[in-house]
Amino acid sequence: SITASTPSSLPSAPYIVGPWLVDKERGVLDRLAGSDLVWDRRIAVMATFAFIKADAVFHGDFVLTSGKHSSYYVDLRKVSLDHRVAPLIGKVMLELIAEFDGVDAVGGLTMGADPIASAILHQGAAAGLVYDAFVVRKEPKDHGRGRQVEGPDLAGRKVIVVEDTSTTGGSPLKAIEAVRKVGGEVVAVAVVVDRATGAREIIEAEGVQYRAAISLDDLGLSPQ
Repeated sequence: SITASTPSSLPSAPYIVGPWLVDKERGVLDRLAGSDLVWDRRIAVMATFAFIKADAVFHGDFVLTSGKHSSYYVDLRKVSLDHRVAPLIGKVMLELIAEFDGVDAVGGLTMGADPIASAILHQGAAAGLVYDAFVVRKEPKDHGRGRQVEGPDLAGRKVIVVEDTSTTGGSPLKAIEAVRKVGGEVVAVAVVVDRATGAREIIEAEGVQYRAAISLDDLGLSPQ
């Protein structure tokens, strides 16, 4: 995860009250919505943590894509499609992928990757950065142009495959395969939350670098 975003380098865990991000030691830090929001990276990271903990972590008995059972489920679409949180995720992910030079586009397998790529595109544009977005269908269309990768032409372009969270690495791998078929160069996979269930190792075995913005430890959870 991003070093500066780990709990040890932040104030006591923040929480949400209406549109406000609140820290028990420092009081109100900032509004989470509205034109007066200060896009400070530290605040964006803290707010993203708080929203995911509050709105996207569910406890119970869940079956993962691996077939294994888990006592919790991280449903990132609850926050990645939320108008308050999508811009925050975009900021956090921009920071995460900044180390990779010459990247032209971001995207991945529909649908977990779609709001992440869109958030990066919009927050990048706001910061004067140029990232196109693309969508990888689960299967090629059986009509029209028969495309599997939708969006700009990726041939000869460097791209980053994104995902909200990955358990087995299957979705990013499918996206990598599709992008390579159309001539794109995948330089990295970047996920919002890493479940620490082997996705990193699977992606890196494919020769692709793996980055995650948030770990289970950041969310107070243990791998299952």
